[in-house]
Amino acid sequence: MASTHAPNSSALIRFCLILLISTHAAAITAHHHQHFKQAPKFYNSPTCATIAPEPTDTCWDEAVHVAMTLDITYLRGSMAAIFSVLQHSSCPENVIFHFVTAASRASSSLLLNRTLSNSFPYLNFQIYPFNDLQVAGLISTSIRSALDCPLNYARNYLANLLPSCVRKVVYLDSDLVLVDDIAKLAATPLGIDNNNTVLAAPEYCNANFSAYFTPSFWSNPSLSLTFAGRRPCYFNTGVMVIDLQRWRAGDCTRKIEEWMELQKRMRIYELGSLPPFLLVFAGNIGPVDHRWNQHGLGGDNFRGLCRDLHPGPVSLLHWSGKGKPWARLDANRPCPLDALWAPYDLLQTPFALEA
Repeated sequence: MASTHAPNSSALIRFCLILLISTHAAAITAHHHQHFKQAPKFYNSPTCATIAPEPTDTCWDEAVHVAMTLDITYLRGSMAAIFSVLQHSSCPENVIFHFVTAASRASSSLLLNRTLSNSFPYLNFQIYPFNDLQVAGLISTSIRSALDCPLNYARNYLANLLPSCVRKVVYLDSDLVLVDDIAKLAATPLGIDNNNTVLAAPEYCNANFSAYFTPSFWSNPSLSLTFAGRRPCYFNTGVMVIDLQRWRAGDCTRKIEEWMELQKRMRIYELGSLPPFLLVFAGNIGPVDHRWNQHGLGGDNFRGLCRDLHPGPVSLLHWSGKGKPWARLDANRPCPLDALWAPYDLLQTPFALEA
C-alpha cells in the first residue's frame, strides 16, 4: 500500500536542482577565497614494491586504491584527509586516488582538479564525473537535508565508475583523517572461505539496529524477513573496504536501487543513504577493528555536542555528524578533539607566515 508520506518525485527532483544550483554558486564563490598550501612530497620506504612504470597505470597490482567523493563544499576536509593518508603511508607513491565529482558541476570539477594538482603535484589520481541528477529521482527526503544530496549516493556506483581492473578499493568520507598506514586497512581480508563477502567495515552490534527502519518495515513480514538468517549490525559507510569484482558479480548497485525505489513508494527508513546498505549487506560484513573508524566526532545530529574517543587504539578519526572541525575552528568554538584535525588543514590563511 502506498504511503501518503511519500514525496512527489518530480517535486523532489526540482528541489534538488534548485538546492544544487544555489549551494553550488555559493560554494564556488567561497572557494575563490580559499587557497590551499602545497603539501610536501612523501616518498616510498625502501621496503615498498617498485612503483608502476607509468604513473597513470591504475591497473597496477601493488597499488592501494582509495575512493572519495569530491565537491567544493567539503573540499577543505578532503584536502586534510588526502594529506593524512599520504603522511602516514609507508608507501605513499603506491596510493592511487579515485575522486568522484558531480557531473552537473563541470565548472567546479575544473577547480577541484586544479586545486588538487597545485597542492599535491605528485599525486596519482583520477576524477570520475558522476551523473548526480539521474540518482536524484531515487532519493527520498531524510531527517537531515545534507544527507539527501545526490553525491552522497555516489558510493553506490563505484563499481560502475572505476576501471574494471580495480578489484579492491578503500572508500573514505571527506570528514576524517588517518593516523596509521592505509595499506593495513586495504589489506583487510574479505572472507577467503566466503566469496560472497563484498565489503568490510567496523561493526557496532550494540547500536539499536531496529531504529534505522520504520515501524511499517518491521510490521511487514515480507520486508523484515530480509534479515532472516543474518545477524545484522550497524556499520558506518564512511569507511569501507570494497571488493568491486564481487560487487559487480552480485549486482549490488541494482539491489540498493530496488530498496530506494521501494522507499519512494512506502517509507521504510529515515536516514539517507545508510539504510539501503544495511538492507543489502548487514550481517555479511568482513570484520575491521574499531580503531579504523572512530566515528561520531561531529556530534551526530546535535549541534555543538563534543564527543570523546571510543575506548581503545586509534587509526582513523571521523567527524561524522553535523559538527565539522574546520567550521568549529573557524568559529573559535572547537571541540577538544578538533585539535587532532588541525595539523592536516592545508588552508592558506591570510595571516600565515612563510617559514
